[in-house]
Amino acid sequence: MIFLFSIGFLEIELLDIIDILLVTALLYQLYKLLTGSVALKIFLGLLSIYLLYLVVRAAGMELLTIILGQFMGVGVLAAIILFQPEIRRFLLMIGKTTAFNNDRFFRGFPWRREPTEKLSLTPFIEAAKSLAAKNTGALIVFAKSSELKYYAESGDLIDAVVSKRLLMSIFNKNSPLHDGAVIIASNRIKAARCILPVSENQEIPASMGLRHRAAIGLTEITDSIVLVVSEETGQIALVRNGEAFRNLSSSDLRVKLNQFLFDTDQRPSISASENSVSAA
Repeated sequence: MIFLFSIGFLEIELLDIIDILLVTALLYQLYKLLTGSVALKIFLGLLSIYLLYLVVRAAGMELLTIILGQFMGVGVLAAIILFQPEIRRFLLMIGKTTAFNNDRFFRGFPWRREPTEKLSLTPFIEAAKSLAAKNTGALIVFAKSSELKYYAESGDLIDAVVSKRLLMSIFNKNSPLHDGAVIIASNRIKAARCILPVSENQEIPASMGLRHRAAIGLTEITDSIVLVVSEETGQIALVRNGEAFRNLSSSDLRVKLNQFLFDTDQRPSISASENSVSAA
C-alpha cells in the first residue's frame, strides 16, 4: 500500500483516495439517474434509515438494532423491486459505455456478420420531407449494435422492406400504427407502434414534445440514432447520445445520417450544427 498522509489516528493511503473517488462517482451517477423522479425520495428515505441503523448499532441499542437490521435485510429485496426501472436504466447506461458494446470492437473478428447491402437513406429522407410538409409526426429509430428487440416487441412486428410509401402509410394520421416509433434493424422495418423510454432530463427545452423526449430517452441508454418529425412545427430532427440536432434540411439530414450510421467523414453544414440541442 502507498501511504500518503495521516489525519490524527487515520492513515490515508492511495487506495483510500481511489475508493472515495469511485464511491463519489457512483453516488453522483445514481443521483443523476434518480433526479426528477419519485424514486429519489424513496432512495433518500432508505438511506436515512440505514444511517439511523448505523447510529443505533454504534450506540449499543440492541433492540432497535435488531428491528432495523431485520428491516434492512428485507429492504434490499424491496429496493430491487421498487427501483426496477431505474436499475435497468442504470445497467443499460453502463452497458452502452463499455468497449464490448462498441461496434468497432467486433469488426476484426472473423465471425462478425456484416450487412450484405448498405442501408439506403433515400426512402427515409423523402418520407421525412413529405411528412414534414404535411405536419405529420414521425419517429424512426435506426438500430446499430443492438436490434432493440425489447422495444420492438412492445409494438407490432412487421419485418418489411424499407420504402417511402410504407413509411408514409405507417405515419399517416389515420393509420393505427402511427402512434409510436418505427424500428429499423438489419436494413428492414422490424416493428411499428413501438414504445420508447421517455427522458426525465430536466434540461430539455420546453419546445420539445413527447416525440423528442422519447428519442432522447432511447439514445441516452442505447447507441441508436432516432429521426424525429415534429407534428407541431414540421421540423426534422436527428438525435444521438441524448443530443438533438433540430431544424435539418434534406441535405443536412443525409449528411448527418451518413455520419452517424456509417461513420463517414462528411461534416454537416453550419445551419445544422447551430441548431443542435444537448440534453446532457
